[in-house]
Amino acid sequence: MRLPISIFVSVSLFTAETTAALYLSSTYRSAGDRIWQALTLLFTLVPSVLVQLTLTFIHRDLGRDRPLVLLLHILQLGPIVRCLEAFCIYGSVGRVEEPYVSITRKKQMPRGGQSEEVELQVGQAEGKLFTHRAAFARTSVIQAFLGSAPQLTLQLYICALQQGVSIGRGTLMVISLLSIVYGALRCNILAIKLKYDDYEVDIRPMAYVCIFLWRSFEIAPRVVVLVLFSSVLQLWVLPVVLLNFLVFFFYPWILFWHSHSPFPENIEKTLSSVGTTIVLCMLTFLYAGINMFCWSAVQVKLNDPDLINKSQNWYRMAVYYMLRFVENASLLLLWFIYKTNIYDFIYAPMLVLQLLLAYAIAIFFMLVFYQFCHPCRKLFSSSMSQGLWNCSSLLCLTCSSSPSPTRSKRKTTPEPPQPSSHNSCLCVCYSRFGCVLSL
Repeated sequence: MRLPISIFVSVSLFTAETTAALYLSSTYRSAGDRIWQALTLLFTLVPSVLVQLTLTFIHRDLGRDRPLVLLLHILQLGPIVRCLEAFCIYGSVGRVEEPYVSITRKKQMPRGGQSEEVELQVGQAEGKLFTHRAAFARTSVIQAFLGSAPQLTLQLYICALQQGVSIGRGTLMVISLLSIVYGALRCNILAIKLKYDDYEVDIRPMAYVCIFLWRSFEIAPRVVVLVLFSSVLQLWVLPVVLLNFLVFFFYPWILFWHSHSPFPENIEKTLSSVGTTIVLCMLTFLYAGINMFCWSAVQVKLNDPDLINKSQNWYRMAVYYMLRFVENASLLLLWFIYKTNIYDFIYAPMLVLQLLLAYAIAIFFMLVFYQFCHPCRKLFSSSMSQGLWNCSSLLCLTCSSSPSPTRSKRKTTPEPPQPSSHNSCLCVCYSRFGCVLSL
């Protein structure tokens, strides 16, 4: 049984960020910055409450007689108590005889085209640890994108306005960035385990390193771009953020309504229709918050019993990164045009180039991960490079969809169509374009 290191890292980041935010808010109060103090506390307490509710919901504490645990959750100390409980369970393994064990069957990764099925014995303690790990994986994502991401954006915006970084603010920004990257990493691992639940997945250290570099180079430039744009065009930042957020919030609902599927009722037996709707809205809210800053590895699918899309859609990923790159470049161009004298000490063209290059490096590490480091790449129906190549073939439409005017005016004798490589390529492009529209 593995040591619950992931739980310890999640609780450490949660505690460190909350402590640093409370200290920084006290400095804002002493300096008379009431607005910065209120926003700092808002981005600290709201995700903390959501984390407490998530842990209580997953462990089903409302239906159990545990008043002390509920009190500690109200006091925002739930993650610390859960971490201590997980380590106590880990320490008791082997000392107490298990009253019963459950048998689970997992498939191994295919070797030579064949996949063997093995039986694993899961004890009661290991099952409890699995529940703790699953709960903290979800709370890490919530903390990262509903708390740390807006917190980092706010503090970096204050640094741009005040043209300085204090020790407290710099510490909070570093912890927030680590929390976001770790949350994105847990989102990737969670997506792999949910999509390939029938298989015994072994994630190697090189995969963790590749995901960490991918997410670091993806998130950091995105936050800097948003801060630079908002510092010179304050009135336009709200429409840009709302458009991004609303598109990703309503996208799963539009697909659900288009599928004409019944309303999902198997989320939790104790929830009513109103409670189920609230849970689904919170799920899509989190999904939109993730996609604001990076690609969400867990794709929400409301008409699926597990509420996630288990198929690997290379087209959607390629379109996301192309549009996000264009958006970042456009926001940087607007910042470069309307930048004020507070950025005179910065060589603007070099900064724009560095940010775009960093995002390109993130795409490179993403390609490396899916092509070489993904633990389940043998199960892909098509490789990453093949999927992107198929997506890039859609560019043939731009050069062959409209005939030239001089050619259309000529009247020639109709000839029977002859098969050619150009026609076959065009037919392939149109067929793939139809597949993308159906997605």
